Amino acid sequence: MLVQTLEAGDMQLAVSTAGDPRRPALILLHGWPHSRKIYDGVLDELGTRYFTLAFDLPEIGESRGTPPSAEKKVLADIVISAAEALGAKSIVVAGFDVGGMIAFAAARHHGGRIVGPVPMNTVIPGLHPWTQAVANPGIWHFAFHAVPELPELLVTGHQRAYFDFFFDLLAGRPEALTNEMRETLTQAYARPEALKAGFDWYRAFKQDAEANAPARIEVPILYIRGDADFGSIDDYLEGLRMSGAKNLQGHMIANCGEFLPIEAPAEFVKALVEFAPR
Repeated sequence: MLVQTLEAGDMQLAVSTAGDPRRPALILLHGWPHSRKIYDGVLDELGTRYFTLAFDLPEIGESRGTPPSAEKKVLADIVISAAEALGAKSIVVAGFDVGGMIAFAAARHHGGRIVGPVPMNTVIPGLHPWTQAVANPGIWHFAFHAVPELPELLVTGHQRAYFDFFFDLLAGRPEALTNEMRETLTQAYARPEALKAGFDWYRAFKQDAEANAPARIEVPILYIRGDADFGSIDDYLEGLRMSGAKNLQGHMIANCGEFLPIEAPAEFVKALVEFAPR
């Protein structure tokens, strides 16, 4: 695994890479409140087959610089452009949580630059069952995180306790997220700029939903979900079909919640390998 920082406009993006740049590329994206470190345990294995790149999203972890927007289509362009600058080709974009929203945006808005997205364990803004999800009191944090300034005020100095609530809630096996990993992810949001960047992803959901209006999507899509996460995978597949996805696969991973690369690394790698070109 090689760790490097590359210039992306006014930003500097931290990326961990593995594998030969001449191979097809696989971009791995984290969500909230995570960093690229969540993929450390699978990066080298995927690197035996792909040019694999795990990014810290702008301002998170070791990345610096505010992106032009927190809209997912903008973030997709940023990471795809950064990967292309490193020589990536035949790109698959995979991500969970907010990273999955970005992976879908890559297909919806930049489909000509990738060969497929893999959104995982996420509800995509504007796509069924988005309306039900945002109305669910169990997903209260979507509305809270979208409030200007207040989440930063209340969470600053309490990141670890606040994040632990979500780690335990969303994991099928919370013990898989070790204290060391939890502390690493918490430190990725220690800076005020990082904490704000993460909440800004939620503040852009309205624009994301509007941007995700139905349109024909030709690239193949693989949607992965852990069976311990909320909701039925069939609802999410229906939403993707209604959005215009013409080539869609679904894959369930047993005994797993949101944190696929940590909770079920072997199954996670297998699902990607079966989908992504080699």
